[in-house]
Amino acid sequence: MVTAHPSALARAVLAPNPGPMTLDGTNSYVVRAPGSGSVVIVDPGPGDADHIDALMASGSVKLILITHFHGDHTEASAELHERSGAPVRALDPAFCIGGDPLVDGEEITAAGVRITAVTTPGHTADSVCFVLPDDGPFGSILTGDTLLGRGTTVIARPDGNLGDYLDSLDRLRNLDAMTVRPGHGPAVPNLHEISSRYLQHRLQRLDEVRTARRVLGARANVGSITDTVYPDVDASVRCAAEDSVEAQLAYLDSAGDDVTL
Repeated sequence: MVTAHPSALARAVLAPNPGPMTLDGTNSYVVRAPGSGSVVIVDPGPGDADHIDALMASGSVKLILITHFHGDHTEASAELHERSGAPVRALDPAFCIGGDPLVDGEEITAAGVRITAVTTPGHTADSVCFVLPDDGPFGSILTGDTLLGRGTTVIARPDGNLGDYLDSLDRLRNLDAMTVRPGHGPAVPNLHEISSRYLQHRLQRLDEVRTARRVLGARANVGSITDTVYPDVDASVRCAAEDSVEAQLAYLDSAGDDVTL
């Protein structure tokens, strides 16, 4: 995968699973210090044989890290572990293999690289980002699906939570202006700017959903509000729009419908 924001420490290996929800495909990251023969794999991706072979060919795999449990990021975990012997570590113990669950703020050193785990629930309850503080002048951050290279993130059922996601965006925008290396799409500069933009977009959508519910009155439901707020949504991502509306309604209800820009 070619990026306009090259990294000295993290190389994206694009999985062959493009689609409406995965954009060009899932970015698996090979993380290593220059000259290191060992590597860390972040999000091994789907269980595609050629993709797994490419990750194995990148170097001696010493550690596998997971940003969240979705299959397009984790399906290859077990085979990569079996072939390399490397432990798989995730926030959720259910997705760890031979390794301990991640801890918020934990500092990991592997393949000559310092990596800090930052929990960012919202897209899913187990979402976590990985900061590479030595990657360029401001560092970089591997964000999984918490921030994307294009478009916006879905608050995914069953455990996505908009309140948690807003808190995570606020946390991220208070970090340094590091390069964002997402789970889908190209790398983009300035974590502070993209997190602030995501946060403003979410608050605007909340205002639109609240207004639509009041205007629709008795006719208000997930489907009718989706039609109003996302009138041009493509059928291939209609389910994602409905998930977002459902998450926004749940948030408004929990907040007493008292959310303003």
